[in-house]
Amino acid sequence: MCHTEENTKPELEQIAALQSFHLPRWEELPDFDLYMDQLITLIKNYLHPLCLDESNLITSSMVNNYVKLNIIPKPTKKRYQRIHLAYLIAITLLKQVLTISEIRDGIDLQANICGLKEAYNMFCEEQENAIHKTAQILIGDSNAVLEIQNFQSNNAAMKLSTLSLATNFITRILLMYKKKELE
Repeated sequence: MCHTEENTKPELEQIAALQSFHLPRWEELPDFDLYMDQLITLIKNYLHPLCLDESNLITSSMVNNYVKLNIIPKPTKKRYQRIHLAYLIAITLLKQVLTISEIRDGIDLQANICGLKEAYNMFCEEQENAIHKTAQILIGDSNAVLEIQNFQSNNAAMKLSTLSLATNFITRILLMYKKKELE
């Protein structure tokens, strides 16, 4: 699962560390062309703190399939840009809890409402908030529960999917430690 030095820390320390998790905003993504291997490496580096199974996180075959299915734009001369990174970060995370067609529909809907850049940045902010609040709840901050409950319905689907992702990630961490205790 997650092969880092953090595996030796108690689970609550690892969960508490997620409170500093950061997804790169549109402006922080590289503004130059990338080859496939660079694209994949960047995505894995951005998402590494979530301890996802990196072997199946994202592959060149997946990227090619997303292009064929018109989920992401076609690269220009086999080079990928910021827009591809943004799409692939969101897709790679969301595929943990949604189907590819649901992800495509959600991205299209949100991009039509506020534009792709703003939709991506909003997704990053919501995902970070969900991870931070879920981690806070587990380490005993009861105020975080109230903050999760207080949200508007105008982007409820995004908030709920990011909350689902956050609980998924933290559940994996907890299960990993429980499994180690039983070994």
